[in-house]
Amino acid sequence: MLSSAILWSGRSTIDGSPIALIATGLERPSRNAKTGPMVQTFIIRTDLSPVAAINTGADAAICGDCPHRGSIEMLPDGETRNIGRSCYVDVAKSVTAVYGAIPNYKRLTIAEGREVLAGRLVRLGAYGDPAAVPFHVWDELLRDRKACTGYTHQWRTFPQFRAYCMASCDNAADFAEAKASGWRTFRVRSADETLAPREVICPASDEAGAKTTCNACKACGGLSSKARADIAIIVHGATGKVRAFEAARA
Repeated sequence: MLSSAILWSGRSTIDGSPIALIATGLERPSRNAKTGPMVQTFIIRTDLSPVAAINTGADAAICGDCPHRGSIEMLPDGETRNIGRSCYVDVAKSVTAVYGAIPNYKRLTIAEGREVLAGRLVRLGAYGDPAAVPFHVWDELLRDRKACTGYTHQWRTFPQFRAYCMASCDNAADFAEAKASGWRTFRVRSADETLAPREVICPASDEAGAKTTCNACKACGGLSSKARADIAIIVHGATGKVRAFEAARA
């Protein structure tokens, strides 16, 4: 059986750049302690490395207007670098490894991708925003899945993703707007922020005692999930990234 494969490649719905949708964990389940054994999907540019994309702002192709991307600073020598990034993903490791292996991955048709995901638990966007990939591609690939989880910061622009994704919210205003637009939400909050009505703590989080895993919970599948509550989690990750998140909200 395939361990990893390219499920689709084409142009980003966000800015038209060349991107690919890659699935890992098809043979050996993910060892991610929080998600549990789910198929992980990565959405990455195919024309430059993930680190280069971050340091030039070209990651907008796969992350859109996510506020956790950081900003670009021009250096005296004309080069650029990213500052203030608060995304929890360690791009230099896992994402870079996936990018480097692209030439070795088998390219599947949509029908073949649907077959390999059949009966599986699928995580949309271990890196990258699911909305960068056309909705009709996901809709076909996920037709026979067991369940899925997904999050998008592009919920204002791509409302159809309510079917499979949670609206990623970073403050009370985001939460209120997303709810008014018919989304279920996943909100990152500060430790001193209270929960909204019908909002619950992520049961796979440290603050909840990690009493389950994402693959067992399956609540974060948008409107396709049996769950109806909105989910919240206290900002987490490396200390520097937590500080960057808090600074962005100040």
